[in-house]
Amino acid sequence: MLELRPTCEHCNGSLPPASLDARICSYECTFCATCVETILGNVCPNCGGGFVPRPVRPSRNWKGANFLGKDPASTTLKHRPVDRAVHAEFSASIRSIPPEKR
Repeated sequence: MLELRPTCEHCNGSLPPASLDARICSYECTFCATCVETILGNVCPNCGGGFVPRPVRPSRNWKGANFLGKDPASTTLKHRPVDRAVHAEFSASIRSIPPEKR
């Protein structure tokens, strides 16, 4: 089950469970769409993977107790601002490779 982290790891902007602005990589690194598009260039600074929209966990119990009430979002902040120069160097050679081929 996804951790549903509460904020963008770079800008620390709020990403509540129902946010359509949240983006995750396959390791659940979580960033806002603005940071992914304008700073990261769709390259995760932690693993080099790409990002996809984070799914929204149902807020109501529609079936089988699979909802936020049973499995709440994380409250643990992971604020690790990205060093733009370091990320630019890291991502330079892989940015042009589609995420599914990295």
